[in-house]
Amino acid sequence: MAPNESGQSRRILLVDCDAFFVQVARLEDPEGAGKTDLLLVGGSQTGRGVVTAASYGARRFGVRSAMPTAQALRLCPGATVVGVPRRACGHKSREIRSCLEKLAPVVQAASIDEFYLDLAGTDRLFGESLEVTAHRIRKTVLEETQISVSIGGATRRMIAKLASDVAKPGGVHIVPTGQEAEFMKRLDLADIPGVGPSLVEALRKRGLVRIEDALGVQETWLERWFGTHRGRWLYRRMRGLDSSRVDPREPRKSISSERTFFQDLKSDEDLERMLLRLCRSVTHTLRKAGLRARTITVKLRDGDFKTRSRSRTVMEPLETEGATYRIARELLAELRIQRRTPARLLGVGLTNLGSGDDPVQFGLFEEKVRLEGHRERTLGHVVDGLRERFGDGAVLPGRIIGD
Repeated sequence: MAPNESGQSRRILLVDCDAFFVQVARLEDPEGAGKTDLLLVGGSQTGRGVVTAASYGARRFGVRSAMPTAQALRLCPGATVVGVPRRACGHKSREIRSCLEKLAPVVQAASIDEFYLDLAGTDRLFGESLEVTAHRIRKTVLEETQISVSIGGATRRMIAKLASDVAKPGGVHIVPTGQEAEFMKRLDLADIPGVGPSLVEALRKRGLVRIEDALGVQETWLERWFGTHRGRWLYRRMRGLDSSRVDPREPRKSISSERTFFQDLKSDEDLERMLLRLCRSVTHTLRKAGLRARTITVKLRDGDFKTRSRSRTVMEPLETEGATYRIARELLAELRIQRRTPARLLGVGLTNLGSGDDPVQFGLFEEKVRLEGHRERTLGHVVDGLRERFGDGAVLPGRIIGD
């Protein structure tokens, strides 16, 4: 039976890996990272870079992800800093998903360390409550993958996500059917997924911090304050109303890669070389997923932490590093003309994604200027095969050999 608005027929779990990057770093280096309570993943011991993840011990000092590593080390001077074990994290994520697919009929990866499970109808099959099922899944994942997870459960995806935050670290929290509204009242508006800092501040100025405080505000007032679409969305979200399904085939929405430099880069040539590396990385991921992208975004963070970005959307969906790099280099040049100062971070993002099999459609009066050809795409796939077989550095553009 399809779920109704109240979500009564659904049994959804959100499996969230506890400090995932920290756990993987410790598994990769048991004698080093594995033996320290105060661990920062991301950046360097000199203070360059940004924290990707912090151990629970380091979090007690106020360290958080996305914080500059230099600031994190000032808060927690005894912390050890290690790089992000990207390849190991990808491998471990796939291992966890494979384990979950043996335990649940429908599994959707929400990110590298979060997985939604739809267990509708399994109560009769397993003969156990959702809470017992969640504990069994948590135990099995830990035994088979050595990764500790927290699990939230509910009749709706969003509430399962919020319940997993309550369960952290290493616990289970299930919101029983019919108690969704009471659960939501306990939370702040800032806890709702999708409610960002600017909206939180706008709500605070109107005296609204807790969800319970905002429930008395009529939907029409929210629409007047924040616009029709956003007001309706917020009205539903703070009541926990969410009809989205767990869909293992939900398309990926973006692919991105960014790097923080050990020393600020000053020259255009150095930045362009790094840009080429980033384009090479994101387009490899793009082709591996069988996708193409129409929007390219370049992100630049200056030495004084001012972050800027520029985007361009093209008619023809792209998948090769050459075509992507040509557009990204123009965007980078525009950013550098605006403000020529040393850069501490550079990133490339791809959005507007679609299947690589989708036909290219041009407007009636648009000139068909091909940004990449069949030969270039074929070569990209050949290089992918060589990289998979002989390693990432098997085939490199001449411009970045020796970097």
